[in-house]
Amino acid sequence: MKYVIGIDLGTSTVKLLLVNMEGTVVQEISKEYPLIQEKAGYSEQNPEDWIQQTISGLQTLLRQFDGNVSDIEGISFSGQMHGLVLLDQNHQVIRPAILWNDTRTTEECREITESVGWDKLLQTTKNIPLEGFTLTKLLWVKKNEPANFQQASLFLLPKDYLRFRMTEELQMDYSDAAGTLLLNVEHREWSEDICHVLDIDINLCPPLVSSTDNVGTISKSFADTTGLSSTTKVFAGGADNACGAIGAGILEEGKTMVSIGTSGVVLSYEESGKKKFGGKVHYMTHAAPDAYYTMGVTLAAGHSLSWFKDIFAEEESFDSLIEKANDVPIGANGLLFTPYIVGERTPHVDSTVRGSFIGIDSKHEMKHFTRAILEGITFSLNESVDIFRDNGKQIDSIISIGGGSKSNMWLQLQADIFNTKVIKLSSEQGPGMGAAMLAAYGSGWFPSLKECADSFLHEQTAFHPIQKNAKRYQVLFQQYKSVYQSTKQINTEQMAYRNA
Repeated sequence: MKYVIGIDLGTSTVKLLLVNMEGTVVQEISKEYPLIQEKAGYSEQNPEDWIQQTISGLQTLLRQFDGNVSDIEGISFSGQMHGLVLLDQNHQVIRPAILWNDTRTTEECREITESVGWDKLLQTTKNIPLEGFTLTKLLWVKKNEPANFQQASLFLLPKDYLRFRMTEELQMDYSDAAGTLLLNVEHREWSEDICHVLDIDINLCPPLVSSTDNVGTISKSFADTTGLSSTTKVFAGGADNACGAIGAGILEEGKTMVSIGTSGVVLSYEESGKKKFGGKVHYMTHAAPDAYYTMGVTLAAGHSLSWFKDIFAEEESFDSLIEKANDVPIGANGLLFTPYIVGERTPHVDSTVRGSFIGIDSKHEMKHFTRAILEGITFSLNESVDIFRDNGKQIDSIISIGGGSKSNMWLQLQADIFNTKVIKLSSEQGPGMGAAMLAAYGSGWFPSLKECADSFLHEQTAFHPIQKNAKRYQVLFQQYKSVYQSTKQINTEQMAYRNA
């Protein structure tokens, strides 16, 4: 039996999946590492922590592996997007990595918009400037840490740095490059125009490769440290959302997925990079060959539920909370929730908006608040679904992954609010499985990623919308959408008061 390893370098953990030729996860290892948050809005990590925990995870995996190490044919990666890793001319890390969820770069977003122009940005990068994108971090270091910036000879994203340490080769794949705000997405090349306007040396940008490219093998020193074979092929890998899409089989036109984790994502396959969404959703290069995807984001999806549980129901399990909410009728007895507790991304790029419970009544109990939160999270995701539909996309089914796929009640709720069939997969491993599938395809196990998905991924259950529920939710969704405009000014004033 042959095997591949998918490595998912996340924000808090690195997850390693050992997968066989039948798509079965033979082993799963997770290793944690800390965040560095020295100031409000700052979020950094020490890249060496990624390396050491990956090494530890691989050593554990191989100790438990009862096969021959030479049977592990390939390794590929999924990684947290947007994070800035700066290297000097000796390829040493200059400063801690600034992560995707770091929000210090609001001024840099304004600078990019004013210098480059909205139309040029959308034409070239397909996206608008947000604090999370890598370019804003480059400009922040240039402005605030000039000595560090002058040392820089190259920047990488997190999983690219991990791959460099494993192979001693430097590259970035197109799917991660699309999240830098420096890539000409349609032409798949670094934008000389944007670099010139912002006085960024284009030589800071690494060589570009496809996610499925074989970019080398395990270096001898890394093989000696971990126990891997130095003949194991390494494939470039992709951004976590792109790999999550592969791991859910989003590999042809009409395929859409919803992922509910800490944040929430609605992601849809695009054959072309020529469509125009006016910056309302992210438009990225897929990790699948010659493909793209569009994506809307709810910043606090599962995080809203976790926050509520931690503050008001610490002793209760998630399963128990959701089970009790199942007894509550649609609309939570007149209670609406907007999940803007850390700001919002789609369709409102607004860092100052905050969440609301609307319609609180003295008769409301814990279960009503839980139901309202589940509905509010799903309403927020439905705003992205609406944008896709308004732009001509046909969405007849949605694959649900992440925490939102663990509850049949929540899956039915999604089917009713999205008003379409919602599918749960029999085995869902997210971006880590997508990385493993890139390695399987790259190793020649399948002639295409789609055929790999057809072999590895299987539908477990389908939830169909109950029409009377769907009609009720259509009315409630319109009420939900009105909350943002009704509370925007209040939230702006409250934010100014909090920061005074």
